[in-house]
Amino acid sequence: MSRRATIRTAHDDPALLARALRPDNTDDMTTMVERNDAERAVGDDEAARSHRDDAGATVVTQIDRDTTSGLRTTVDDYVVNLEVAMEVATNARTVQRAQPTDTGPVSDTNSDSDTR
Repeated sequence: MSRRATIRTAHDDPALLARALRPDNTDDMTTMVERNDAERAVGDDEAARSHRDDAGATVVTQIDRDTTSGLRTTVDDYVVNLEVAMEVATNARTVQRAQPTDTGPVSDTNSDSDTR
């Protein structure tokens, strides 16, 4: 008998979050972006583009394990990974927005000049 957990997570950029989580998935886990009853695999580039910044979309991860203790351990690991991925995604966006978009010339000196 298999045990299953389904974890749904709302996020401002669910495709980004799902892509961040996917490398940590085991063979017993599937992560998708779900939008209005239609699920698409995270690896699908078209799905990632269509769900970016979609407030109606959620990250859905299903975990199947043979034992209850295995399921509990995998869910615990996933939740830790989820927390880290959410924090990194949030901080990365904040840092990117805080940086100027045009920094101008890197140096005011001519790179061909003699530095002796």
